[in-house]
Amino acid sequence: MTVASNVKQTLASLKGIESQLSAFALNSMEEEAQKAFHDAMVLVGEIKNDIQLRVYQLEREEKEYSSS
Repeated sequence: MTVASNVKQTLASLKGIESQLSAFALNSMEEEAQKAFHDAMVLVGEIKNDIQLRVYQLEREEKEYSSS
């Protein structure tokens, strides 16, 4: 498995985690729990965005190597 495919797999996992945290935030009855889940969702979203940028970089690099 290439580095790019590992990073893509991680990205997919982060998307799932972000979605689950969103659902937990929406379904929580306690305001403190809602805030905690929401804050965690935002943090995971930021990490997900960073990983997405890395995927773009890796895809660009792989194209460069394959055309050589």
